[in-house]
Amino acid sequence: MTYLTLGLFLLACRYNHHVMAEDPDPLQDFCVADEKSKIFVNGFVCKNPKKVSADDFFFRGLGQPGDTNNAVGSNVTAANVMQIPGLNTLGISLVRIDFAVDGINPPHTHPRATEILVLLEGELFVGFVDTNNKLFSKKLEKGDVFVFPKALVHFQQNVGKENAVVISGLSSQFPGVQTIANSLFGAKAPLPDNVLSKAFRISSKLVDSIQAKFD
Repeated sequence: MTYLTLGLFLLACRYNHHVMAEDPDPLQDFCVADEKSKIFVNGFVCKNPKKVSADDFFFRGLGQPGDTNNAVGSNVTAANVMQIPGLNTLGISLVRIDFAVDGINPPHTHPRATEILVLLEGELFVGFVDTNNKLFSKKLEKGDVFVFPKALVHFQQNVGKENAVVISGLSSQFPGVQTIANSLFGAKAPLPDNVLSKAFRISSKLVDSIQAKFD
């Protein structure tokens, strides 16, 4: 590769973020995910169009409340490419989030997606933190909309006296989720105590106590 070719490639990457950073664009009407394929690609191999049906674009799973009887008092029901194969290459998905009273959706990120949330029922306190550690937060009421920029840490908390329900759209067929507390204190190969104790300025004994809650 010549320096000129390399320069042109890097320039294209700079001014066309789709080259490197987004879900692949469809090159045909649809590319229904073939989840049975053993071929490994970034996304999913296309299903034979002759075997595609309306069911590949359908999901009946967001109409019923999720079970919020858990430690955080919330439940996320996803409608992404794993539930709707027809979303493959389309760069979009949904989630329904149910909150019990005082329930939270703990601080987390979506590494591959921006999120836009609409509150259907209840009252929420929501926010995200930017890379300058500034908090952007808002109390939401029924019908309000809030946006969480791609990959930034964000959260939601039910501050009302009744259960709350939201629907969120995400700009990826498979946005991914990384919950901060689970990742740091519940990693399958535990992070070293001295790393966490120095990062959080707490004792190793307290680190062990917190990690035990995520076993």
